[in-house]
Amino acid sequence: MARRSSTSEPPRQPRPDRVAAHLTGLSAESRAAAYLVAKGYRIVARRFRSSVGEVDIVARRRGVLVFVEVKARNTLDDAALSLLPRQQQRIAAAAGAWLSAHPEDGESDIRFDAVLVAPGKIPRHIPAAFETE
Repeated sequence: MARRSSTSEPPRQPRPDRVAAHLTGLSAESRAAAYLVAKGYRIVARRFRSSVGEVDIVARRRGVLVFVEVKARNTLDDAALSLLPRQQQRIAAAAGAWLSAHPEDGESDIRFDAVLVAPGKIPRHIPAAFETE
C-alpha cells in the first residue's frame, strides 16, 4: 500500500486570462456603480451571491429596487449583445434569493437593468433591460 506524502501540493494558480477577466469585471462594476450613484441611485449591495446566481449591483431609486447586470466588452454594442437569456434567468433567480433574504423588500417595485461598459466610453444604463415571468 502506498503512503501519501505529508506535504501537500501548492495551490493551483488561476490562469492569467481568468485573473484579467475578473479584474476587468471588478473595474466595470465600480464604474457602473459610480455612474448609477451620479444618476441618483443608492447602491444597496454589490456582487450579491446566492446558490442560484449572482447580481452585480442591487440599487434603489424612488422606491424601486433595481437588480443591475454589468456587462463589459470592447464596445458598448458588444456588451449589449452579451446579456443572454440564460444569464437573465440566473439574475432573476438571484433576485428571488435577495427578496427571500430581505423580506422588507418584498413589497417593493422591482426592475432589472443593465449597465454596459466599454473602454473610453461613458457607461450606458438600460433601465428595464429585461423582464421576468
